[in-house]
Amino acid sequence: MTTHSVEDIKSESKRLRGALLDSLADPLTGALREDDTTVIKYHGSYQQDDRDLRDERRRQKLEPAYQFMIRTRTPGGVVTPQQWLKLDAIATRYSNHSLRITTRQAFQFHGVIKRELKATMQAINATLIDTLAACGDVNRNVMVAANPLESAAHAEVQDWAAKLSRHFLPNSRAYYEIWLDEELVAGSGEEEEPIYGSTYLPRKFKVAFAVPPVNDVDVFANDLGFIAVIEDGALAGFNVSIGGGMGASHGDAETYPRVANVVGFVTPDQVIAVATAVVTTQRDRGNRAVRKRARFKYTIDDHGLDAIVAEIESRAGFALAPARAFRFEHSGDRYGWVQGEDGHWHLTLHLSAGRIADRPGAPHLTGLREIANVHRGEFRMTPNQNLVIAGVPDSERKRIDALVHSHALDAGLRNGTALARAALACVALPTCGLAMAEAERYLPDFTGKLEPLLDKHGLRDAPILLRISGCPNGCSRPYLGEIALVGKAPGRYNLMLGADHRGQRLNTLYRENIAESEILDALDPLFARYAGERETDEGFGDFLHRSGVVALPPYPTHRQIPLELHP
Repeated sequence: MTTHSVEDIKSESKRLRGALLDSLADPLTGALREDDTTVIKYHGSYQQDDRDLRDERRRQKLEPAYQFMIRTRTPGGVVTPQQWLKLDAIATRYSNHSLRITTRQAFQFHGVIKRELKATMQAINATLIDTLAACGDVNRNVMVAANPLESAAHAEVQDWAAKLSRHFLPNSRAYYEIWLDEELVAGSGEEEEPIYGSTYLPRKFKVAFAVPPVNDVDVFANDLGFIAVIEDGALAGFNVSIGGGMGASHGDAETYPRVANVVGFVTPDQVIAVATAVVTTQRDRGNRAVRKRARFKYTIDDHGLDAIVAEIESRAGFALAPARAFRFEHSGDRYGWVQGEDGHWHLTLHLSAGRIADRPGAPHLTGLREIANVHRGEFRMTPNQNLVIAGVPDSERKRIDALVHSHALDAGLRNGTALARAALACVALPTCGLAMAEAERYLPDFTGKLEPLLDKHGLRDAPILLRISGCPNGCSRPYLGEIALVGKAPGRYNLMLGADHRGQRLNTLYRENIAESEILDALDPLFARYAGERETDEGFGDFLHRSGVVALPPYPTHRQIPLELHP
């Protein structure tokens, strides 16, 4: 059987239709045809299988337990209570009885089988949420600082992100024809794609909007970032950053994580034009011959930052203004209640690895369902896999608090360490085909093993950033963790140390391919030194640098964010 390249598949897909209709109709297998496993990504879904069952099914001469992950497109992670209830019902009816908040403020459904895939897609669409372009070589879900309702300027940032998300949707009607039974019209399969062209982008593309002083979106991990500049309470515009990315491959110096470069300032009315210029520059200049080198960060490094910025300005039709001063204080979430300018309250809950399910003693799915039945504001997913119950009037706080407590939704805030509350993890095993080691399932065990060490050294409340990734591709943004575990093999990880708590500096490899006991043995003396030698308000990663434990990463293009932008 001929294996087609991703570029060939895109070119021959009839604008993202492929043979999906035939694949979905085939009753003899739970899988799609090989090329269609690429095409379906542009519709917001990945074909996976349960790796826990692979060996047993192989012994029984059965095909793998194929299933599908579906991801929503929810700019800024905003959903209404009514949408929440419908998404909850979808998870219970078609998925694995859980919702999962991703590190890009989207929902993921896991465990959907092929014969129910179309019904699930239709049910999601009925919530007025779609999955179009949530995956694939296109602009992904646009991230936004988690709580724009705190001020009018924050809300304006959310509006620009939503506009940009709509602007970058593919023109193809394939999604609507295949999943929603839209009638074919003249030109189906030949739609013009003025932004993406016939082969879309060389690789995925990620955009984030940050609102200082909080960098919860990890803006410098994105291909394109907009850093809000708020002056006298009004949105003056955005500093623009380009070239961030987390993906890498073990043992391959040609691939590496990279923090973005701040290249200038734009006014709000210039956002769409400059973003289009950036995306089309990557479309035309990105590496389509070597897929592992196809992200925008490599395009910048291969052609030079100045040349890429000049091309962006030429395509946009204006020069970027000099970047304005900004300052980030941290990249985490602020838990508990916060009051906005309009008097409404916003409650941020901690949800380990973003997984919302009913477990013994912790019926989180049921609890949030009951909250959604009475809440009249919004739910906002954070980039750190947590959840904000937003827009609560003062009169409703007690009722929300009672529901939160009765369903143990506050357990993550009442118990455990600050490190556990700040931790991120990707899904990894058993469903991700790229995973080399556990991440989500391992997170509570590992943070539990760290807890006695943190207690021993008086660091229970130290907000140390931990990230766990099952592979080096970096969905949990591990290279921005003060401590990160990057999976190498079952039970074995690379230990990365030394990023800062503001999301502005990458970590570096400290120990390679080690098991849990070796990780704990390595961290114990470092915690001891940190406890005894740290300066006031000094982060763990900053201490490791100041004390000489770790140095800047060896990546040739690594740049710290210019200090002059941080008065």
